Amino acid sequence: MTCVVAGGRCGEGEVVARRDRAQIDDALHGVRAPPTRRAIIDGMLVVQTDLADVVLLVPQPHRDERGLFVRTFDADVFDEHLGVPGAAAAFVQDSQSRSARGVIRGMHGRAGRGEAKLVRCGRGAVHDVLVDIRPSSPTFGRAQAFLLDDEQFHTLYVPPGMLHGFQVLTESADVCYRIDRPHDPTEDVSVHHADPELAIDWPAPLTLVSERDAAAGTWADAVARFA
Repeated sequence: MTCVVAGGRCGEGEVVARRDRAQIDDALHGVRAPPTRRAIIDGMLVVQTDLADVVLLVPQPHRDERGLFVRTFDADVFDEHLGVPGAAAAFVQDSQSRSARGVIRGMHGRAGRGEAKLVRCGRGAVHDVLVDIRPSSPTFGRAQAFLLDDEQFHTLYVPPGMLHGFQVLTESADVCYRIDRPHDPTEDVSVHHADPELAIDWPAPLTLVSERDAAAGTWADAVARFA
């Protein structure tokens, strides 16, 4: 079987690549059966959270008199967990935010095909919150909070169809994101951090939110975008 591409022809390799990409998309963007609750893969603890498909990656920092060294992400571990070789290579953009104590960013999501992402705190500490907004998910409407900081180096794998937000617990904090699709502002969805339907318990006094987040919509509005 052959196909035509810009600049020439391709054979079975192109077909395999397309099939593999479809398999990767299914792994990253589909609601899957719950995996083993906890597993150690190549020295990294992989923990299934209370939200379907959301996984906490727990590395093992090496500490000595100089400080520490930690492997914050391992493509082989991620691929083995999903059972799909090459899945980690689907991530195409890295971003980083810096926020002051008490700042809330959220709750943000993405409609359409959504985006899978990896989230960790590179400096400081944040109270990180996820809400499942996938109508087909067994944990639809449920929320879970996590402490992400620069001591434990936990990373959250967040599948598409989640609202995400955080509040800074230290003087400042850097949050790092890795996503599998380039950002498209037309797909942005936001829910007010104090929406009564979500009833999120933010742990610290609020100091600042952006104008965009202050004007965010309701949970009901967001659900309609995902219906």
